[in-house]
This record gives sequence, C-alpha cells and structure tokens, in this order.
Amino acid sequence: YSPALTDFIFMTEDISQMYITGPKVVQAVTGEISSLEELGGTSVHSSKSGVAHFSSNTESDCFKKVRKLLSFLPANNMEEPPQQSFSEDFSVLTDVDYQIDQIIPDNPSEPYDMNEILQRILDNRDFFEIHSDFATNILVGFGRINGSTVGIVAQQPMSLAGVIDIDASVKAARFIRFCDSFNIPIITFVDVPGFLPGIEQEHSGIIRHGAKLIFAYAEATVPKICVITRKAYGGAYIVMSSKGLSGDMNFAWPHSEIAVMGAEGAVDIIYNREISNSDDPDQKRSELISNYQNELMNPYIAAKQGFIDEVIYPYETRIKISNSLAMLKNKRDQSPPKKHGNIPL
Repeated sequence: YSPALTDFIFMTEDISQMYITGPKVVQAVTGEISSLEELGGTSVHSSKSGVAHFSSNTESDCFKKVRKLLSFLPANNMEEPPQQSFSEDFSVLTDVDYQIDQIIPDNPSEPYDMNEILQRILDNRDFFEIHSDFATNILVGFGRINGSTVGIVAQQPMSLAGVIDIDASVKAARFIRFCDSFNIPIITFVDVPGFLPGIEQEHSGIIRHGAKLIFAYAEATVPKICVITRKAYGGAYIVMSSKGLSGDMNFAWPHSEIAVMGAEGAVDIIYNREISNSDDPDQKRSELISNYQNELMNPYIAAKQGFIDEVIYPYETRIKISNSLAMLKNKRDQSPPKKHGNIPL
C-alpha cells in the first residue's frame, strides 16, 4: 500500500520506519550517511515530513490511539458520525464556562494556548489532536459537541503566532477534506495575523500550497462554523472558513480585529505622508492607529457588512456552536455538476 493514500498513519518509536529508499541506497547514490531512524523514523515523519499523524512510545499506546480515533468516525461515507450520550445542560453556565473570558491576553501581541479554549468548549474537555508534532502553528483534531463528532481547525498563537505557512496549509487542507468525506462538521477557531512572509516560503510555493486550504474550505459541503477569537487579518482571514468561502455561521468575540492587516502596518502605509508632514509624527501616528482600530477593525463593522453573523461573548461560544449544529443538521449543499474539481496539487 502507499502511505500517501492513507488517511491516518500511526508510528511507534524505535520499531517503525518508512522511506522510499533505505540508508545504504541513499549513501550509494548521494553520499549521504544516515541511520534508519534518521532517515525515516517516527520522530522524522511525525514532526518534519508530516507523513505520520500519530507517534507513540509503545505499541499499547498506539493501539489506544487507534481505538479512540475510530470512536469519532462513521463506518463509511454514507453514515453519520457516531453519537454518544451527553446530558449536560448548555443553558446553565458555570464558573468554568466564564473562565474562557479571561484566556485572551489584553496585549494583542501576547500569545495564549488555543487548547485552553477548545477544552472549555468541547464535551468533557476532550480534544483529540491529530498531527500534534507537525506544523504546530495550526491545530487539527476531533472532539464532540453535545455528543456529536466535530472536526476542529484552529490557529495556535503559541507557535509562530499562529501564522499560516506551507506545512500548516497542507495539514489543515487534508484534514478538512477528510471531514467533508465522512460528513463531519468543521468548526474553525481563527486567530491569524497572516501568511508567513519570506523568500523561502515564496520560493517553495506558499501561493500554490495556500490555495489547497482555500480549495478545501470552498468545496466542503458539511456544516462550517467559524469563531474569530482575536486577530483575523488579510488573505489569511479569508482562507479560514470566511463567508467568502461559504461559511455557514461566522461568529466573532467582542475584542477581535478584522482587517487587511494590523493597525500599525496599515497606518504606516496609508498615512505615511500625513505622518511625515506632521509637527509631532509620533503623536500623529498614535492617534491614527487608535482611530484605525476603533473605526475600521472592530467586529461590529464586519457584522454590519454581513461578514460576521453575530458578535458573541466568549462564554456564549459553546451554546452558539451547539445551536448552529442543530440548525445545520440537515444541511444539503449541491455543487455544480462536474467530474471533479482541480485541487492545486
């Protein structure tokens, strides 16, 4: 079989290796010397190549992960994901629910752990992460809302500030395609300052690989719910399940920022001449940044223009997602007749 055609690959430390050609052939052809582990061991494929989705220290742990993964999935694409019994009353908010309001730092440049948000929204605080060691600036995995399986795609501000790079694009796109294949709703949590800039990214095809993420969201016909927790800038915001990509329900937290770019960068470009000609450039720049943030970046403006369905408090997120899933349960989205789309491979 081909690992490239396998949806999920599990590897166990010290006993699992994968490679197209072994170390001896590599040495004979290229002169490069490596061990079995260095060439295609578990750590290599789970963190560098992205070929392996799960790594385990023991076979027993590996089998436990396999069983847990299967608990989220239907037997085939004609079935709905399995439903587990869950009796929690979503209308009764506890202190734990309100704690989510305190997770986002006041300083917009300060990172936070997106896992803390996911754990307060998903049933039993259980987020089953996939590809946890690869492209750590984006999180993908499974959880449940009110007993139903959902797929999660979320930025991770703790890693590269949550920017989208080539690896993150491919990782998220493949997961979205899988969820759409097996009728699993996709919930997206957005805190993205943009695509990762740089010569290496451009030369490696960030445009081509980023398009895979756009294509995956645009083609997905399952329910798509998006929550903007803090930053949503430029093309990276559009890519992340925005209304432009047929997002069904799009929410934003009150202090989120939706714009082409951050206020500082935008002001420096738009008002460069005005700042330069000012008697006090620093003061003028500060005023313009404040005005830009208040008048152009807040989510209420985006909501007024129809890009956001509702601005919600963080503690309402779980309830809003649950209600949205119930509303979209019987969603049927028909794509235009065609043999298949031409995904940017």
